[in-house]
Amino acid sequence: MRTALVIGTGLIGTSAALALSQRGVVVHLADHDPEQARTAAALGAGTDEAPEGPVDLAIVAAPPAHVAGVLADAMRRGVARGYLDVASVKGGPRRELEALGLDLSAYIGTHPMAGREKSGPLAATGDLFEGRPWVLTPTRDTDTEVLNLALELVSHCRAVPVVMDADAHDRAVALVSHMPQLVSSMVAARLENADEASVRLCGQGIRDVTRIAASDPRMWIDILSANPGPVADLLTDVAADMEETVRALRALQSADEAKRLEGTSGIEDVLRRGNAGQVRVPGKHGAAPRVYEVVAVLIDDQPGQLARIFADAGRAGVNIEDVRIEHATGQQAGLVQLMVEPKAAPVLSAALRERGWAIRQ
Repeated sequence: MRTALVIGTGLIGTSAALALSQRGVVVHLADHDPEQARTAAALGAGTDEAPEGPVDLAIVAAPPAHVAGVLADAMRRGVARGYLDVASVKGGPRRELEALGLDLSAYIGTHPMAGREKSGPLAATGDLFEGRPWVLTPTRDTDTEVLNLALELVSHCRAVPVVMDADAHDRAVALVSHMPQLVSSMVAARLENADEASVRLCGQGIRDVTRIAASDPRMWIDILSANPGPVADLLTDVAADMEETVRALRALQSADEAKRLEGTSGIEDVLRRGNAGQVRVPGKHGAAPRVYEVVAVLIDDQPGQLARIFADAGRAGVNIEDVRIEHATGQQAGLVQLMVEPKAAPVLSAALRERGWAIRQ
């Protein structure tokens, strides 16, 4: 691939353009808002000048509801040898293109499983897709050259290609992305009118659950409008679990011992099923999840503290597998949770204590 046209210079389109430009591909940028394309160009993502002739690959990064229309226009104008989109739903846009009677041998639907709570070109980064799955949904009609161009794009973005059927993809993202977004938003909505004293007690648990609730509502309306059925089916199941859990909690209030035992059993069931589901979430580098020991270190909110901890861990020969920071409410301090292999935990604790760090159990 020597040339590309990115149509839609939001977070995903600009991030892909940055990755391609950094690897020597000449990228042309287009957007319904010319100012947004100029912003992406100023960031080094390419040029907002139109290409003089057909490019190797056209990448459509429009909202799902507009993908088919943008693709159809680009294909009719013959702007590229191959075409793909990066929308978060795949079955609907392809059926729309088929209904328009277009030759889809030059098209492949794709979806990079990456993103941020922020949108727009200013939120873009050339390493957004690094190590992330990038779904490809070829059909028997997809030209081999177009599939190879898509694979080259994934390689330039340092993502991991995953081949799926389009409708299976839509059911999967409903489960792992779309439904969790709505549940997170529903939990966060409980905080809107909560009293200040309650909100000040927020800890890491509520921060984890509500993090994605900060996402742009307009973007999610576009996404959910393109995949409503599978999401509604999942929320129906969640609602059934919620009803059972409410009944179990009410039973715990009963004066009847048998009902309280029934309530305990119901709560335990949902918690254990949650345990069983959580362990299926892929761990580091996509491997099976592993159990790590946590070494908790109290730090001041000062520049260089994290760098010092990581450097001291390196001197001790310990690899940090993951890290979390829990900020202390109303204090200029926080608790850094370092996840390490179980056998490395005592080594790291001893080394950090020796270097003056305050270890917390």
